[in-house]
Parts: sequence; structure tokens; C-alpha cells
Amino acid sequence: MKLNNDLEILKRTDKISYSDELFGIKKRVKVRHFSKKTELVPEIDKSYIFDEITTLSIIAGFNHNKRVLIQGLHGTGKSTHIEQIAARLNWPCLRINLDGHISRFDLLGKDAITIENQKQVTTFKQGMLPWSIENPIALVFDEYDAGRPDVMFVIQRLLESDGKLTLLDQNKVITPNPLFRIFGTCNTLGTGDMSGLYHGTQNLNQGQLDRWNIFSTLDFMNSETEVNIIKNKLGKTTKKIKDEINNMVKLANLVRKSFSNNDISTIISPRTSIIWAQNIEIFDNTELAFKLTFFNKCNESDKKVISELYQRCFGKELG
Repeated sequence: MKLNNDLEILKRTDKISYSDELFGIKKRVKVRHFSKKTELVPEIDKSYIFDEITTLSIIAGFNHNKRVLIQGLHGTGKSTHIEQIAARLNWPCLRINLDGHISRFDLLGKDAITIENQKQVTTFKQGMLPWSIENPIALVFDEYDAGRPDVMFVIQRLLESDGKLTLLDQNKVITPNPLFRIFGTCNTLGTGDMSGLYHGTQNLNQGQLDRWNIFSTLDFMNSETEVNIIKNKLGKTTKKIKDEINNMVKLANLVRKSFSNNDISTIISPRTSIIWAQNIEIFDNTELAFKLTFFNKCNESDKKVISELYQRCFGKELG
């Protein structure tokens, strides 16, 4: 991969700020970061609300070059949390989703046939991983517990204290840039899928987990915070929708409680609640938006329970 010229200016963290000012959390921690924004820095979402413990964990990763793994159910904002911190630190950030289609060759690189001077030539095309390591990048391994075994062993080398990467095909050892950082997100923390929500997740052994330095769990936020996030995401909207948001969050919490009690097999994530609210704006109908956003993808047994919960929150049956 070709080096972005603007990354060459990031030789050191040249600015100091404090966590309470940057992220709105209670604890005040000094954070060193970049003063200049470059191409790979995520855009700032001004409506984002930061979780205290998760934020402190990620800050420790940036400040002290610690490997941070964040676990939580889908839609809780694990990857977004890392990206929004990186955005405020002006730290270039890349996400790699470790679905079952990503192989070690995708990460490290592979031979490719190109045409030079009207002749076929085999050249080595460097993957995302070696390029990232050599640059001041915050690399996020999304869905870490869904990675293939060959990919996990590649990542395992990076999680060592020195983090050096050996490319056997190239007879090359890559030493990480001093400002290279590694983060990961996962749904199950290595236990595999026992809920039925995350088919394809793998059991992680202790050797893999022990190489991460900090483990943080990002749970669903309290009702007041979730209501505020949805309102912030919508921005200017009608009073009707704003009045509905409290009932929407109430329903989401009841669905999550039913899932915890093994009464149903699905949940309404904060992400789903936001999409539901946005769809209310589109269709001007709370019930229709709920069906199109969430209800229609539930199985029949779950629909019966969720219909009762909907009636309890909104005072009317789902048509």
C-alpha cells in the first residue's frame, strides 16, 4: 500500500489535552495526541456520548501503547467508541473486520500478476497490516472473535510486547512505528456463540487472550443517556417523535431484559433504536417504522413476546 504523504508529518504527539475536556467524562487524565488532522482521522460526531470506563481504557491504549480489547453485544458502539476517541486525538485510524473471508494473505500481502512493458510480471503486493505497522495508525480489529485461525496467529505475533512482524515470504522483519496502536472488539470474549446471535464466532484460547493488556466491557447505556443520544442523532425533528423516544427506549430495555431471561432470542440495540427513530421521520408512523426496522426480522415466537411488550409501552396493539 502506498504511504499517504500527510502521515509523514506525524513524527510525535505534539499536543497535550485532558480527558474531561475532550470526552466529557469525570476523571481528568492527561492525553498526548496530534495537533494536525490527517486523511485517515475519523470525522468527529459531536452528539457522541462517551462511557467513562471504556474511554479510560482506550486512553490507556493510546497513552501507554497497551493492547485494548472491548467486549459487548452488537450495537453498543464498541468500534465507534474507539473511532470517536481517535477523531478527537487526530490519530489516524483503520478498521479491519475479521469476518470469515479475511485470510492471512489479505492482511500480509500476496503475489499478483501485473503487466509491465507488455509482459506478465509477478510482483508482491503488500497487505494492509505491514503498511499499518510502519505508520502512526490506530488499527482496530473488528469482530476479533470471528477471525479465522490463520489470521489469529498472525495477529498473535503483533500482540507481543515488541510487536514485530516477520514476513517469511519476504525474508523481512517489520518493527512497529512507535505511534502504532492496536485495539480489538468482540461480542463474546472468546467463549464462542452460546446465545445464537453470533454465528461464526470462535472460541479463543488463553494464549490469545493473555496477549491483550486491557479488557473493557461496553454494556447498554442507561435510559436517560440513550434518549439523549437518539435526540442528538436526529437533530431537529418533530415534537411527536421526541415524545415517542421515551417509549421507544422503554421498549428496547424490556426487550433486552426478556433476552437476558431467555424469553426471546434477539435484542434491540442502541443502533437499532436510532434507525427506528430515523425511519419514523421517513414514514411518519411509529408502528410501521418499528416493523420495518426490527419486528419483521424476528421469528414467530419472539414476535408474540415483543408484541405484548410493544402494547405495554405504547398502549396499543401492533396491527
